[in-house]
Amino acid sequence: MNVLEKNIGYTFKDKELLRTAVTHSSYANENRGGLHYNERLEFLGDAVLQLITSEKLFCENPTMPEGKMSKVRAGLVCEDALAGYSNEINIGDFMLLGKGEEMSGGRQRPSILADAFEAVTGAIFLDGGMENAKKFVLRFLDAAHQSLQDYKTLLQEIIQKNPGERLSYVVTGEKGPDHDKSFTVEVHLNSNVIGKGTGKSKKQAEQAAAKEALALMGL
Repeated sequence: MNVLEKNIGYTFKDKELLRTAVTHSSYANENRGGLHYNERLEFLGDAVLQLITSEKLFCENPTMPEGKMSKVRAGLVCEDALAGYSNEINIGDFMLLGKGEEMSGGRQRPSILADAFEAVTGAIFLDGGMENAKKFVLRFLDAAHQSLQDYKTLLQEIIQKNPGERLSYVVTGEKGPDHDKSFTVEVHLNSNVIGKGTGKSKKQAEQAAAKEALALMGL
């Protein structure tokens, strides 16, 4: 677990909290004996993530309306985003999984990786308090927020001014190992490619494609 602590950037006083955070219920069920697994920490970590993200958006965007903040927050802490954060520090490599879950590709499953990120966040909160949890989470939120500037919505609003025009996003490539994938996406206006983008998640790649499309429009 020392390597995982290094990846996380936090050293636990209670190492068992970290072990629990990466223990899936399938592993606990196969190894009887009162093993704890990460669902309770996931519950706590979800609340901590929501608070940290809400505070960041509230303080950094004094004129942003509540509805927009809710949409941006949802993008920053959705399953796809959290799984991407997990992959950045290779949490999947350290997961304790049951044999069936292991064989079915659970180590790369976005839902498991997203839950584990929440659980690790909850574990840090319990072990070191809100400031350490915030320091951990903001590493990912700051970068994700920059790449999640809502270029898609802006592009959609522009295109909607021309009735009959239709935008769509198409994944055209994936590369890299499962724990470090990158995606390539094209944004199409009707049947024409108007932008391309890459990212660690499909959402990030879509935003990058929309940003390129806007740049080509001179925006």
